[in-house]
Amino acid sequence: MKIRRIVIICAAVFLAGILSWVGYGYYQDYKSDPMREVILKVNGIPFTMEYFVDTLDIYVGNYISNTVNTYLDFYMQAYNYTREEAVQELTLNAISDLSQNTDNIGDVITDQVADDIINAELLRQGAEELGIEVTSGEIDARLEEYGLPDNKVYQDIIRATLLQEKVREYFDPGLNTTTQQAHLQVMLTESEDVADEVIAEVESGGNFTALAEVYSCNSTVEGDLGWLPMELMPTTLIADAAFNLTPGETIHRIHDATAIKNIGYWLIEVTGAQNTTIDALVMLLGSQSEAERVRAELAAGGDFNALAQNHSQHASRSNGGKLNGLKPGDMGSTAFDQVAFELTVNELSDPVEDRFVRTTGGYWLVRVVDRDNRALGEEVSQKLIDKYFNEWLEEWSEQSKIEILLDAENKEWAMNRILAAI
Repeated sequence: MKIRRIVIICAAVFLAGILSWVGYGYYQDYKSDPMREVILKVNGIPFTMEYFVDTLDIYVGNYISNTVNTYLDFYMQAYNYTREEAVQELTLNAISDLSQNTDNIGDVITDQVADDIINAELLRQGAEELGIEVTSGEIDARLEEYGLPDNKVYQDIIRATLLQEKVREYFDPGLNTTTQQAHLQVMLTESEDVADEVIAEVESGGNFTALAEVYSCNSTVEGDLGWLPMELMPTTLIADAAFNLTPGETIHRIHDATAIKNIGYWLIEVTGAQNTTIDALVMLLGSQSEAERVRAELAAGGDFNALAQNHSQHASRSNGGKLNGLKPGDMGSTAFDQVAFELTVNELSDPVEDRFVRTTGGYWLVRVVDRDNRALGEEVSQKLIDKYFNEWLEEWSEQSKIEILLDAENKEWAMNRILAAI
């Protein structure tokens, strides 16, 4: 009996050891499985690589489908392909672009997936704080309506869609709300000189909105803006003018040091030239008048380094405008290249206009056409809802703890896993 007891104990110990070893092996496999790796956290709520890959799979499928639909007719006509041949060729091209990350399209899609997962979870948590939720029945009904698969990722996508609709309703001011509004005409000019020129043309009978198409340096805020409440004014400076100035034909000129303009002027001096590269001193100025004034100072013996540090809006200002070994394309500006690589050594360029850069500072021209208490129209109401919703989500995001554990390596791994399965 004693021997039997010893044998049973030894067997039990051995069996426990085997089970522990096997269990540890499964645990290690679980831990080492990249699909179980947590790659995002939103206020402590984790999202694994598996969830990311499942979501990315949907986005990749949509990208390929959109590529095919966009270019299908063109490929059939240009290359005399059948429909099937065109679909196959376009699909292969889209997969190739994704696998090679052509034009960073792979990075754009993976980053968008991460952002959308984060925003959907922020929306869910924020809506819960507002007492807004979506039932499983509502999700099931929408999935059936759209003919979508009933899985975790699609459920979350539909939940986010429904929550956004409900939160937007929460912020809906109502179309019958009456509030004070102003009817405005606006444009941003690059300098005081240009502002005065435009005012003179308008006072001589020129059309404000037509002139805005010529002189405006900010295409997102120009021309006749129609009737807007205080909340939708483009800037606080314009809002102050809209609700404090007397309506009429007078055009008000308002300086704005922070206004963003889609124009700039280069001053370039080549200090050395090699076979395909140049060394140069460069400045980017916010207006033609400023560029001409600074150029005159340089021509009179002014120090380029000091003037660049004081006036240039290019990143090189901290180095006095000095840039060495420039090749065509390095500045991302065709206007710059067309002049810089034609200059002789120690030659200073005239101001070079570039409408594909951004500079700050300018003068708003504002005409308050009329002001009155008015009911909100549908378009204005929707813009208000957009504003309130976006501000709410941004504020909630700022209060939240968001951890992004994705890196270039595991984003590439996720993309390649999906493409290999297509």
